[in-house]
Amino acid sequence: MNDRSSAEDFGQLTNSDRVLALLLAMAMFVLVVDTSLMNVSISSVVRDLETTVSGVQAAIALEALVSAAFILIGGKVGDLIGRKRAYVLGLLGYAVGASAMAFAQSLTAIIVFWAVLGGIGASLLLPAMQSLIHGNFHGAAQKKVYALVGAAAAIAAAIGPLLGGFITTFLSWRVGFVLEVAIIAIVLCGIRLVKDVPYTGPRGIDLVGAALSVVGMGTIVLGVLVWQEGGEAVGLLLVVGALSLVGLAYWLIRRTREGKSTLLDPALFRSAMYRLGISGQMLQQIALGGTMIVLPIYLQMVLEYNAMQAGLSLAPLSLSMFAVALVAGKKAGGRRPSSIIRWGFVLLTIGTVALIPIVPRAEFGWGLVIPLVIMGSALGLLVSQLNNYTLAPIAEDRISEAAGVNSAAGSFGLSFGLAFAGAVMLAAMTIAFTTMSDSSEVLAPSEQQQVAQVLEDDAELMSNTQLKQLLTEQPVETADEVIRINTDARPLALQIALLIPLSAGVIGLIISTRMTRIES
Repeated sequence: MNDRSSAEDFGQLTNSDRVLALLLAMAMFVLVVDTSLMNVSISSVVRDLETTVSGVQAAIALEALVSAAFILIGGKVGDLIGRKRAYVLGLLGYAVGASAMAFAQSLTAIIVFWAVLGGIGASLLLPAMQSLIHGNFHGAAQKKVYALVGAAAAIAAAIGPLLGGFITTFLSWRVGFVLEVAIIAIVLCGIRLVKDVPYTGPRGIDLVGAALSVVGMGTIVLGVLVWQEGGEAVGLLLVVGALSLVGLAYWLIRRTREGKSTLLDPALFRSAMYRLGISGQMLQQIALGGTMIVLPIYLQMVLEYNAMQAGLSLAPLSLSMFAVALVAGKKAGGRRPSSIIRWGFVLLTIGTVALIPIVPRAEFGWGLVIPLVIMGSALGLLVSQLNNYTLAPIAEDRISEAAGVNSAAGSFGLSFGLAFAGAVMLAAMTIAFTTMSDSSEVLAPSEQQQVAQVLEDDAELMSNTQLKQLLTEQPVETADEVIRINTDARPLALQIALLIPLSAGVIGLIISTRMTRIES
């Protein structure tokens, strides 16, 4: 037995292994902090690129969607071309996306390079990283590295809004992405420390299954984004997505019976615990995605906060999530994971219910602190236990595939939450704008139609201050009425959008009750 193997068996890392573990943690940190940076800098991106809130929100949702849609394929690509090569390509894809953000002059560049290429990079990087940790470390050392990488993700989620807010406010949102590129460059400089992990399983490619999975998840979220932008064929996209997912299930079962290679083994879903676990994972991410898209928009567009103030206002959510996840992971003891998960969904529901009536009355971001702490604590409980519950019934030789499906479900939930909650918020704004202007006793009929159209087209990216500047040539009564409509419509739209994470919490509570019964 060589010194490295002996050290790893006893949980001791060599100097080179410590460096490799740190580099892997840095890669995970970049992946997680990236979206936080975008969320808290929405108003700055909108202003600098002269685009719309809905456009930036759609790009954020699209990035998560691409990652989800391709993650199963990304794992298979890593099997075929080598996990180390897939890891490098994933990092390069993310670097291209971050570089595009640093120099982008239009929303198109963000969508093509950051959302699409960056999302594909993430789909290659995540499964390859898991395989490389599994192959480069053993015994107690492997557990330590998994814990380190997990801690990096948790820390990034906790400090991401604060870090992104600081950089955006005092430097520029572009600087944050330049720093991401610098971190990726450091990680790539240590690539020689990575030992490739050979794949010994079947090398067949399930092209039909891969296509159905991409089309299924992709068209559902795309349908929501098209609806948000007022496009047509929304129903057709949603139907195509649903039929594709049904077709995928049929295809996988048929291929398995024929003894042919499949994108994933449908036998994984025979376990009720696994099915409920990935459902809970998806619902938790829907709640997180919905909350983390509408609150930054509200803070920056309604309360007129800069990115730093928005980050500080979101800190109770992210920091309590990190702290509770850390404590719950260590102190769970003999408690059943399903019981902790149920309490997580209970608190998530309570926190969201408490947040909804506070929104119209909050004159500053810290007025939201109590419900955000409750929601963050709920998400921390869920994060600490859902993976354990979901993967517990899976055999050791199937963990990698099962974890990939679990990650895909979570990424899909995140993208759906981002897209659907954002779309609902903007649609509610449009309806409220039109309804309030039509019922106004101050605006003349001709002005009502004009105001409704202007608000529908432009107000989503304007604060009241910016709107006042636009209305300087209008009569005082008209300008005041437009400002009133704008002021009243936005909190109402946020309240309606928060029904998305609330619904996820209620459904999760129902599912967690079923989890408890099965586990008992």
